[in-house]
Amino acid sequence: MNPRTGSIRVAAAAPKRNRGRKVAVIGAGSWGTTFAKVLADAGCDVTIWARRPEAAGEIQVAKRNSQYLPGINLPKTLQATAEVDRALAGAKLVFLAVPSQQLRDTLLAIEPHLEPSSVLVSLVKGVERTTTMRMSEVMVDVLDLEPSRVAVVSGPNIALEIAKEQPTAAVASCESLAAAQEIAIACSTPYFRTYVNTDVVGTELGGVLKNLIALAIGIVDGVGYGENTKAAIITRGLAEMTEFAVSQGADPTTLAGLAGLGDLIATCQSPLSRNNTAGRLIGQGYSLDETRQQMQQTAEGITSVTPVLEIAREREITMPIVEQVQMVLQGRMAPKDLGPHLATEDDVPQPELSMTNGELGRIRRLFERLRGART
Repeated sequence: MNPRTGSIRVAAAAPKRNRGRKVAVIGAGSWGTTFAKVLADAGCDVTIWARRPEAAGEIQVAKRNSQYLPGINLPKTLQATAEVDRALAGAKLVFLAVPSQQLRDTLLAIEPHLEPSSVLVSLVKGVERTTTMRMSEVMVDVLDLEPSRVAVVSGPNIALEIAKEQPTAAVASCESLAAAQEIAIACSTPYFRTYVNTDVVGTELGGVLKNLIALAIGIVDGVGYGENTKAAIITRGLAEMTEFAVSQGADPTTLAGLAGLGDLIATCQSPLSRNNTAGRLIGQGYSLDETRQQMQQTAEGITSVTPVLEIAREREITMPIVEQVQMVLQGRMAPKDLGPHLATEDDVPQPELSMTNGELGRIRRLFERLRGART
């Protein structure tokens, strides 16, 4: 058993195990609303906070969120409000589902209303642009929380599929294994199975970095390239993700699990993925502004490219795919040119260093050095 890497599964909790468990979800977009549904289906007492009173009213009265989840009936027990103090009253678990660049201001707004011992759980897969902080780091920075009160949930989680109760899995991660298990029980249903680990860095970065690779997949798909190109991007993208995450202290095997490879596959192949969709529009010739207007939702990968590359350059990590995505977004590379640049960074052929041999060994050695330095 290795609790760092998600080898523990928490079985779907019977609703009575969550009876009386008060939780709040901050953010009523597609993912926030879907996760509130999961929590309610698991038997929790759930209140979702919506920024717009009309959205809160629709969820509260009609049990619908027609803007983000058309056609989905929400649980009758799900409560909604536009008043943050009402949403947080008595909540021991607080799930945050707001855009990454709004998280800091949201935390400042909710701070006066938090229960003293509440655990905050990030559902956000992004990096703060101005500080390059992960979302859990922003939570600690703003609220000065102990690690046992900061957690993340991540995995191959396309919101609409989960809202339709199609079976899926996720990872709840916290430095406190007990807290991770409590979160997993709160959000485990017959269609949503939750594993746990204590590798917050790896779990969180898997959700951030896969968005960047999904942008690349969308771009080449929009151009019209086929499965060979996309398979190369996914494979080499996973290698970039793993090396970057390990340099930050993650366990490499976390990136081979649900929060890494699993999320990467789902995000790269699904037409419901925001980042895949954004990349596809760009590949078809839409400008960045036009893409944002078409999307009407946040594609976190677009805002995460620059801060991730800032960190990579500081640590002398090469991320050619992410570099090329940035070049396309900035108009310095034509979308059709992204694919042919995958093989090498220059004209000299390079060894593959596949994840099954040299590269994984190198990453493991780096991880061991980092772990030794921390101890």
